[in-house]
Amino acid sequence: MTKGNLASVRRALRGALAGLLAAGVALGVAELVAGVTGPLSSPVIAVGGVAINLTPVPLKDFAIAHFGSNDKNVLLLGIVVQLALFAVVIGALAVRWLVAGLAGLALFGALGVSAVESRPSAGPADALPTLVGVAVAAVAMTFLIRAARIEPRRRAALRGAGSGADLLPTDLLPPDLLPPDLVGTVPATSRPGRRRFLAMGAGAALVAVAAGGAGELLLRRFNVSALRAAVRLPAPAFKAPAVPAGTALKIPGITPFYTSDNSFYRVDTDLVVPQVSPQEWTLRITGMVDHPIELSFADLLRLPLIEHDMTLVCVSNQVGGPYAGNARWLGASLPALLRKAGIQRGADQVLSTGTDGMTISTAVDTIMDGRQALIAVGMNGQALPTEHGFPARMLVPGLYGYVSATKWVTELEVTTFASQQAYWTQRGYARQALIHTESRIDVPKPLAQLAAGRLAVAGVAWAPHRGISRVEVNVDGGPWHAAKLAAADGTDTWRQWSWVWDAPSGLHTLQVRATDGTGAVQTSAEAGVFPSGATGWDSVVVTVA
Repeated sequence: MTKGNLASVRRALRGALAGLLAAGVALGVAELVAGVTGPLSSPVIAVGGVAINLTPVPLKDFAIAHFGSNDKNVLLLGIVVQLALFAVVIGALAVRWLVAGLAGLALFGALGVSAVESRPSAGPADALPTLVGVAVAAVAMTFLIRAARIEPRRRAALRGAGSGADLLPTDLLPPDLLPPDLVGTVPATSRPGRRRFLAMGAGAALVAVAAGGAGELLLRRFNVSALRAAVRLPAPAFKAPAVPAGTALKIPGITPFYTSDNSFYRVDTDLVVPQVSPQEWTLRITGMVDHPIELSFADLLRLPLIEHDMTLVCVSNQVGGPYAGNARWLGASLPALLRKAGIQRGADQVLSTGTDGMTISTAVDTIMDGRQALIAVGMNGQALPTEHGFPARMLVPGLYGYVSATKWVTELEVTTFASQQAYWTQRGYARQALIHTESRIDVPKPLAQLAAGRLAVAGVAWAPHRGISRVEVNVDGGPWHAAKLAAADGTDTWRQWSWVWDAPSGLHTLQVRATDGTGAVQTSAEAGVFPSGATGWDSVVVTVA
């Protein structure tokens, strides 16, 4: 590589670094302004939300299956990496042509504003973080790029040497490429401003970090944890029956009968958990009703509240997967609220909407058929956790969450399936989806190394709103053996099961299947989660020594 090429590479690298620093300033300042306007106005969060909405269903299922609750962190990391690459490119361009770099920043700003304003609840102020961040970044980039170039006094000295020097690409010449007759003629202070560039770069980095940190501090005021902690739930008007003795089997490693709040799965499209003040929350029942209703959180707590145990399952749950949980819920009767509103003839869908814009469709007939559908305010004896829908969420036993379990619910529109489609239905998922009869092996774990002899095989099975009547286990495709069932806590919750295996040495495959309360046996046909939930038998392979 010639000295001229080397100089060009160094200059491009300084430009790339300038682009990265300018992008950091843009994000830091945007975060600071978002600390005033609200977390959803952050450009990274807004772009991430658009990316989630545009993600093909197979890729979404892949992300949930392989990254679990970390899928959103992976998405954010990917967005930041792409932004960094974009910043490197515009910085390398800007060092040659500043206008190109500023145009790249303007493009970033346009994309950010477009993403922010695409949210249904967005207002004009939500564009401010992106606009202010890009404006400050443009100033930072201009100064950084100028510092990365050869200083004017150098160019003047070279041009003063004669007309031949005028033809030199003076903006690209580092000190070691000065013509021999000019060496020593240019004052040391006019050499490329590396120190100036480094000082400005350090200043830009400081601005990015300080602004971002201040923004994070300001964003804490949007957190509703203190408001949630202050909520005092009233005693239920209808208490859940006492859990029968023998509901929980004492087998190490088996899934607990009740899932703790911290262990309960979370699958949604929100990069930032919505923070909804109970004082500002309202629930509206609109559409094809005789008497539209609007309730405050205080109004909801004054209604007769029902306590009910229910297993909730995500449609993204693979066979044997972790996206199922069982909790004791507290809430108002959803059928009673709809009856009070007066459902008009022809209505067949309740389209529920959350404060995050998520829409979920549920059949009117299913809600009104006698099952304990709720507008829930409590979970396991406390106010709903923020990530699980505080102040209120919708729950309908027996249905996958994507057609029943709207978190942060704010509106119930009584309508028809023919006139409106919900978020996941628009993406090809089934319009309605009953939870399949499913079973899972918790003990032993896959690929476990076991000692020969009598071993416990155990797990859980569920068919919410139908119940579980039988669980069977086979070894290596042999005959099915009936497992012992724990006591049932109604038909809306899962049941633990266990089977004692006299395990011989060797490599073995264990399989499980369940039969629900209607007599239907869990199907062996394997299907993916799209479009209405995964099916098949869970199995584990173990080695017995």
